[in-house]
Amino acid sequence: MRATRIAAVALAGAMLATAAVRAQDEGNVDWRKVATRQDRERLRNWRDAWVQALARVRATPEGAAGLAADPALFDPDRIVQGAALRPGAYRCRMHRLGGIGPHARPLLRGAWTGCRVAESGIVRQFVTDGDQRTSGNLFDSTDSRTVFLGTLALGDEDRPMRYGRDARRDMAGLVERIAPARWRLVLPYPGFQSTLDVMEIVRA
Repeated sequence: MRATRIAAVALAGAMLATAAVRAQDEGNVDWRKVATRQDRERLRNWRDAWVQALARVRATPEGAAGLAADPALFDPDRIVQGAALRPGAYRCRMHRLGGIGPHARPLLRGAWTGCRVAESGIVRQFVTDGDQRTSGNLFDSTDSRTVFLGTLALGDEDRPMRYGRDARRDMAGLVERIAPARWRLVLPYPGFQSTLDVMEIVRA
């Protein structure tokens, strides 16, 4: 089952990589030519998502305490330039901010899972393990940020959906370095549960 899942993730990454190669322009891949209209809008409004999510979290003692416990991770302006994610093994943990729904928690922290970056030609792929699996590509954007475009696989699904097929499963975010060996993947307005998702990333 694990081998089948790994092969399926690789196939999904290859599909997105094919789109990236088609968008290649003078040796550089422009993520805007790969991203859906929805994802371009989500990334344009990344700061609005931070503001809304933090307001909801700070409105409860539980949420405010969670933010105070890790101020660097939850500071939208915390960025250390350079040293983008490179091929290798990492550990990842998801934090969901600004839960949506009458019984949603303001700040929900997931468990640590394995994740990795692989490089194939001009394309870097980012994949996580776990019950909710992220898989997609990293696109160089600026000196301080990398754009992520990918999809979400759930439960025992063997194959992630192709990017652009299901708007709720599509994922768009910004990878930012926040410490010498610590990064985060910020996902504004995800398809499920929250206003903003922040995936914490450290070296394995």
